[in-house]
Amino acid sequence: MENKFERSLVLLKPDAVDRGLIGEIITRFERTGLKLAGLKLVWSDKDTAMQHYTEDLAQRRGQHVRDMMIEMITSGPIVAMAIEGVEAVAVVRKMVGETEPKSAAPGTIRGDYAHLSFKYADENKVGVFNLIHASSSPEEAEVEIAVWFNDFELQNYKPAYTKHTLVEKN
Repeated sequence: MENKFERSLVLLKPDAVDRGLIGEIITRFERTGLKLAGLKLVWSDKDTAMQHYTEDLAQRRGQHVRDMMIEMITSGPIVAMAIEGVEAVAVVRKMVGETEPKSAAPGTIRGDYAHLSFKYADENKVGVFNLIHASSSPEEAEVEIAVWFNDFELQNYKPAYTKHTLVEKN
């Protein structure tokens, strides 16, 4: 059996922090059996935001979009999390929902707690306040986690419940 444990970066953006949704969102991840490997409240500086929202974003969506996203992520405190579990990236992405809140399905984090559209953001020249960021691939997660966490900030522990619910190979 292949070991599918992986980590995903999750950022609770300033709008999630402002609205007091931190505990509720973390609880949703913990209830699935995912575990926190790293957790901190930070206020991103522009350099860190630029490492997160890379030139790739500017190439795909335009420099103005990258600039708006950097402005949004630096507008207030965020919660950075490294979340670990079996195929964690895919599980987290499914729980988070579509990037555009108005398109996110009910039951997802964005579908339950946000409603803004790309159109609204474009018309108002602001980044999309969609509560949360989640890595889109295991490779991206590795790079993103390194932007937000030092190695010593990440914990490796085995929750007691895994002895009975998950098979883990060392």
